[in-house]
Amino acid sequence: MKIIDAQIHIWGQGKPSGLHRQVPVFTAEEVLAEMDAAGVDAALIHPPASWDPDSNALAIAAAARYPKRFAVMGQFPPERVENRPLIQGWRNQPGTVGLRWPLIAAEQQAWLRDGTLDWLWPEAEREGLPIAMMGGLFLDDFRRIAEAHPGLKLILDHCGLVRTGQDEAAFAQLDTLLALARLPNVAVKATGAPHYSTQGYPYRNLHDGLQRIFDAFGPERFFWGTDITRMPCSYRQCVTFFTEELPWLGGRELEWVMGRGLCQWVGWDYDFG
Repeated sequence: MKIIDAQIHIWGQGKPSGLHRQVPVFTAEEVLAEMDAAGVDAALIHPPASWDPDSNALAIAAAARYPKRFAVMGQFPPERVENRPLIQGWRNQPGTVGLRWPLIAAEQQAWLRDGTLDWLWPEAEREGLPIAMMGGLFLDDFRRIAEAHPGLKLILDHCGLVRTGQDEAAFAQLDTLLALARLPNVAVKATGAPHYSTQGYPYRNLHDGLQRIFDAFGPERFFWGTDITRMPCSYRQCVTFFTEELPWLGGRELEWVMGRGLCQWVGWDYDFG
C-alpha cells in the first residue's frame, strides 16, 4: 500500500507559528529522511507563507527536484488584485495540483464576507483547481462557497474540527461538519488528528469522532495526513494510528484513505504501481 501524506510544510526562513517546530529552516531533504523512516512514500507540500514568504517557490523547487515524492498545494496573496492572473495556468508549475489558504486570522476570514475573495471561487472552478482551507473556523462560509460553486473541489483542513479545541471540545461543531458531507464537492483532510487529544498514543478518545467523519464522507473524501512539524508524536505513530489502531478502517478503504483518495481528488497523477 502506498502512503501519501496530505499535508507537510517545508521552509527556508522565518519564525514558525504556533506549535510548529521552532527551527529556522526545515528542508525537503530533512522531511524526506523522516518520511523514509516512517514508511511514507510521498507528501503534499503546503507552503507556510505566513512565516516564509518565499515558501511557495521553495515547495515548487522541491517538487521539481523530487517529482515522485512531492506535489504542492500552493498559494499567493489572494487579496491583491494584481495577483489574480496567477491562477490561470497554475497547474503548469512543477508538481502544483491546487491552492491552499488557511485563513486563520480574523481579518483574513473577513475576506470571505466582504467580497475580497469573490473572484477566486469561480476562477478556481474554471481552472479545475481544488482549494484547501481551515474551514472548521468558518463552516457556514465554507458551506456557502461550496453550494454556490458545485464544480469547485474544496478541502476542509485538519479534520474540519475546532482548531483550538482538544478532546470533546474539538468535536463541538461535529454535526455542522457532518452535514457538509451531503455536498459532493467537499472533502476532509484528516491531518493533525493527534493534536486534538490530550491523551497519549493511540488517542482512543478520537476514534469515535473520526469514525463518524469517515462514515459521513467515505474513503474517497477522507484523506490521512500529518502536518508533521506540529505533531506531538512520531511520524511513524501518525501512520500506525490509522493503519493499525482504528478497528473500523481496513482493506481497500484504508488504501483510499492513506493516499488514493487524495490523489484522485487533487488530480495528482501518482504511480500506484
